Amino acid sequence: MHGNEKLILDLRPHWWRLIPSAAALGGAIVLGVIVYANVDNQTASIVVGLLILGCLGWFGLEYARWTTTHFVLSSDRLIYRSGLVSRTGIEIPLERINTVFSSQNLFERILGAGDLVVESASAEGRQEFDDVRKPQAVQNEIYVAMEANENRKFDRLVPPAGAAGASVAEELHKLDELRARGVISEEEFAAQKAKLLGS
Repeated sequence: MHGNEKLILDLRPHWWRLIPSAAALGGAIVLGVIVYANVDNQTASIVVGLLILGCLGWFGLEYARWTTTHFVLSSDRLIYRSGLVSRTGIEIPLERINTVFSSQNLFERILGAGDLVVESASAEGRQEFDDVRKPQAVQNEIYVAMEANENRKFDRLVPPAGAAGASVAEELHKLDELRARGVISEEEFAAQKAKLLGS
């Protein structure tokens, strides 16, 4: 984080991502107990032991990936970081995000998991994030952060009415210049104009 940037969300993937490897490890342990208790065969014991070690390694690797994967929402950007040895990351400024989609099947709704798709005007374009916790709530948080970021942008561009002797007419003129340069859209201009005239 930098400057006045504030952390809003810092999420790891949903714990559901660990279930396949955890289930395999649990099954291998149960099988091992049965074999060691009932089968007097050294080869079978070695095979089951290797199976348990393999499942333990798989679970350990998945757990390490889970703990090193972060979905972060700040007041300025959306950040995704993952990787145990080699790290990969994506950063999308909030002002470049166009649309956020969330999806859940019935089973994911029961668990509170789902997927997010972020479409943006950045170089990354369309990004998909799997196994996000409470994706609809995260989607709403992103839109709230986008709106707050947009309001801060206007606050920086246009001083409050009466600040430093600036008149409403001068502020409207500055807004019109921003619209003419393409910094703000017609809708944003109309909203800010109504806000100024209302003040």
